[in-house]
Amino acid sequence: MKKIFGLIMTFVLLAGAALPASAQTRRGTRNSRAAQQRIYERQQREYYEDRYNDRYDDRSVFEKHRDKVTVAGGTAAGAVVGAVAGGKKGAIIGALVGAGASALYTYKLRDKDGERRWRR
Repeated sequence: MKKIFGLIMTFVLLAGAALPASAQTRRGTRNSRAAQQRIYERQQREYYEDRYNDRYDDRSVFEKHRDKVTVAGGTAAGAVVGAVAGGKKGAIIGALVGAGASALYTYKLRDKDGERRWRR
Protein backbone atom coordinates (compact mmCIF):
# COMPACT_ATOMS: atom_id res chain seq x y z
CA MET A 1 0.00 0.00 0.00
CA LYS A 2 2.85 2.36 0.83
CA LYS A 3 4.41 1.77 -2.57
CA ILE A 4 1.18 2.52 -4.46
CA PHE A 5 0.56 5.66 -2.37
CA GLY A 6 4.14 6.77 -2.99
CA LEU A 7 3.78 6.13 -6.72
CA ILE A 8 0.54 8.15 -6.92
CA MET A 9 2.10 11.01 -4.96
CA THR A 10 5.10 10.97 -7.29
CA PHE A 11 2.88 11.24 -10.37
CA VAL A 12 0.83 14.03 -8.79
CA LEU A 13 3.97 16.01 -7.94
CA LEU A 14 5.45 15.49 -11.42
CA ALA A 15 2.19 16.52 -13.07
CA GLY A 16 2.01 19.59 -10.85
CA ALA A 17 5.59 20.52 -11.71
CA ALA A 18 5.01 20.03 -15.43
CA LEU A 19 1.94 22.30 -15.66
CA PRO A 20 3.71 25.64 -15.12
CA ALA A 21 6.38 24.71 -17.67
CA SER A 22 3.79 23.91 -20.32
CA ALA A 23 1.75 27.01 -19.53
CA GLN A 24 4.56 29.46 -20.27
CA THR A 25 3.84 31.58 -23.32
CA ARG A 26 6.49 34.28 -22.97
CA ARG A 27 7.26 34.39 -26.66
CA GLY A 28 3.65 34.94 -27.67
CA THR A 29 3.08 37.50 -24.94
CA ARG A 30 6.14 39.52 -25.84
CA ASN A 31 5.25 39.60 -29.53
CA SER A 32 1.72 40.53 -28.67
CA ARG A 33 2.90 43.41 -26.47
CA ALA A 34 5.27 44.62 -29.16
CA ALA A 35 2.52 44.55 -31.76
CA GLN A 36 0.18 46.42 -29.42
CA GLN A 37 2.88 49.02 -28.78
CA ARG A 38 3.42 49.54 -32.51
CA ILE A 39 -0.33 49.97 -33.04
CA TYR A 40 -0.51 52.45 -30.16
CA GLU A 41 2.45 54.45 -31.46
CA ARG A 42 0.98 54.54 -34.96
CA GLN A 43 -2.37 55.78 -33.60
CA GLN A 44 -0.63 58.47 -31.56
CA ARG A 45 1.44 59.58 -34.55
CA GLU A 46 -1.65 59.76 -36.79
CA TYR A 47 -3.56 61.70 -34.13
CA TYR A 48 -0.85 64.32 -33.69
CA GLU A 49 -0.22 64.56 -37.45
CA ASP A 50 -3.92 65.22 -37.98
CA ARG A 51 -3.93 67.85 -35.24
CA TYR A 52 -0.85 69.51 -36.73
CA ASN A 53 -2.22 69.43 -40.28
CA ASP A 54 -5.55 70.89 -39.18
CA ARG A 55 -3.84 73.72 -37.31
CA TYR A 56 -1.26 74.22 -40.05
CA ASP A 57 -3.92 74.68 -42.72
CA ASP A 58 -5.82 77.30 -40.70
CA ARG A 59 -2.94 79.72 -40.22
CA SER A 60 -3.24 83.35 -41.31
CA VAL A 61 -0.81 85.11 -43.65
CA PHE A 62 0.94 86.71 -40.67
CA GLU A 63 1.30 83.32 -38.92
CA LYS A 64 2.74 81.78 -42.07
CA HIS A 65 5.30 84.59 -42.60
CA ARG A 66 5.83 85.80 -39.04
CA ASP A 67 9.62 85.55 -39.11
CA LYS A 68 9.92 87.36 -42.45
CA VAL A 69 7.61 90.16 -41.30
CA THR A 70 9.59 90.59 -38.08
CA VAL A 71 12.92 90.84 -39.90
CA ALA A 72 11.45 93.21 -42.52
CA GLY A 73 10.03 95.43 -39.78
CA GLY A 74 13.38 95.56 -37.99
CA THR A 75 15.12 96.41 -41.26
CA ALA A 76 12.68 99.23 -42.00
CA ALA A 77 12.96 100.65 -38.49
CA GLY A 78 16.76 100.56 -38.69
CA ALA A 79 16.69 102.30 -42.07
CA VAL A 80 14.43 105.07 -40.75
CA VAL A 81 16.61 105.68 -37.70
CA GLY A 82 19.76 105.60 -39.85
CA ALA A 83 18.27 108.02 -42.40
CA VAL A 84 17.35 110.49 -39.67
CA ALA A 85 20.79 110.21 -38.12
CA GLY A 86 23.03 110.12 -41.19
CA GLY A 87 21.22 110.50 -44.50
CA LYS A 88 21.53 107.96 -47.32
CA LYS A 89 24.64 106.24 -46.01
CA GLY A 90 23.15 106.15 -42.50
CA ALA A 91 19.98 104.56 -43.89
CA ILE A 92 21.98 101.73 -45.46
CA ILE A 93 23.96 101.14 -42.28
CA GLY A 94 20.80 101.38 -40.18
CA ALA A 95 19.02 98.86 -42.42
CA LEU A 96 21.89 96.39 -42.04
CA VAL A 97 22.01 96.84 -38.27
CA GLY A 98 18.22 96.60 -38.01
CA ALA A 99 18.13 93.44 -40.12
CA GLY A 100 20.85 91.84 -38.02
CA ALA A 101 19.25 92.77 -34.73
CA SER A 102 15.77 91.64 -35.75
CA ALA A 103 17.12 88.37 -37.17
CA LEU A 104 18.98 87.75 -33.92
CA TYR A 105 15.78 88.40 -31.98
CA THR A 106 13.63 86.30 -34.32
CA TYR A 107 15.78 83.21 -34.60
CA LYS A 108 17.67 83.15 -31.30
CA LEU A 109 15.94 85.10 -28.54
CA ARG A 110 12.18 84.89 -29.17
CA ASP A 111 10.12 82.02 -27.75
CA LYS A 112 12.67 80.93 -25.18
CA ASP A 113 9.90 80.26 -22.64
CA GLY A 114 9.66 76.63 -23.78
CA GLU A 115 6.21 76.95 -25.28
CA ARG A 116 6.05 75.48 -28.77
CA ARG A 117 4.54 77.69 -31.43
CA TRP A 118 3.03 76.63 -34.73
CA ARG A 119 5.58 78.28 -37.00
CA ARG A 120 7.60 77.29 -39.99
